[in-house]
Amino acid sequence: MLVANSIASSPQLPAMFVFGDSLVDNGNNNYLTSIAKANYYPYGIDFSQGVTGRFTNGKTTVDALCDLLGLPYLPPYTMPGLNGTQLLGGVNYASAAAGILDESGQYLGERFPLSQQVINFENNLYELRALLGEKMSDYLAKSIVVMVFGSNDYISNYLLPSLYTSSYNYTSEQFASLLINSYTRQILALHSLGLRKFLLAAVGPIGCTPNQRSFWNSPRDRCIDQVNEIVGFFNRGLRSEVEQLNNNHPGAIFVYGNTYGAIGDVLNNPANYGIRIVDRGCCGIDMGRQAQITCLPYLTPCGNRNEYVFWDAYHPTTAVNLILAEKAYAGPPTDCYPINVQKMVQI
Repeated sequence: MLVANSIASSPQLPAMFVFGDSLVDNGNNNYLTSIAKANYYPYGIDFSQGVTGRFTNGKTTVDALCDLLGLPYLPPYTMPGLNGTQLLGGVNYASAAAGILDESGQYLGERFPLSQQVINFENNLYELRALLGEKMSDYLAKSIVVMVFGSNDYISNYLLPSLYTSSYNYTSEQFASLLINSYTRQILALHSLGLRKFLLAAVGPIGCTPNQRSFWNSPRDRCIDQVNEIVGFFNRGLRSEVEQLNNNHPGAIFVYGNTYGAIGDVLNNPANYGIRIVDRGCCGIDMGRQAQITCLPYLTPCGNRNEYVFWDAYHPTTAVNLILAEKAYAGPPTDCYPINVQKMVQI
């Protein structure tokens, strides 16, 4: 399968607003006191703008979606001097280590959890309203929201019993319900502010990341099934919530992006995508297993980056990000339910 890395000739929508974690952070954490940063080489080794704070070798999934939709790459919310017309194509509020729950990822330092990202969006609305006036409602209704959350509520909370009590206090099913309820409150807060088109990404198979394989000392060819099963409760809950939201809010459209299935297909059928290495990161501290440690400054990464699923211990390579974007943009309902992004922007 060849993934088109096409760039639309003109914008298909007014703007994109991104909320999420390190999978889509494009530099917000550069300006925070945090361990979770990627503002050093070799991050960005293949990106046109070089080192920016993106947690991959090149484009994130959101960058690839911007290409497909004809949008410029979004500025991070914390970019110094961000104001005025720079806001009009959208803003990226995503923050590495952020979770749906405020406490997730706290041990890594400052980050903008989901609740704070929504507040940050509200802060930009004043300026957008001054720029757009009576066109504001139509602008927001036609823009899309991309939300990528949940991974840190597991990796940096539920699956860390030495630091968090959540796995003692909640069963996997109860914790997923807690996350979905908290997530829905913030999604509806954004809806109440005028946004109407939402792409909500599932959590990927984090039991297959080099971090979790190493943490659980799994055989080279095995994912951690129990971790993926725990995440499955969240993903099923999110897909169900998408149906509820669509039923309860006519005039809006909520879409479930099946990240879990998309990455799962790459892991199970790598040759179909030109991928060879599925069980270790391209850049990491232990060249044998890539262990738990992420890509440290000035480590030499692998040369054949397009043949890897994982860039570091947690994050996909740009090769996989392009696949995810294409599936979200033009894929069938198994990839993006009930409709894909291409159809969503036409509504």
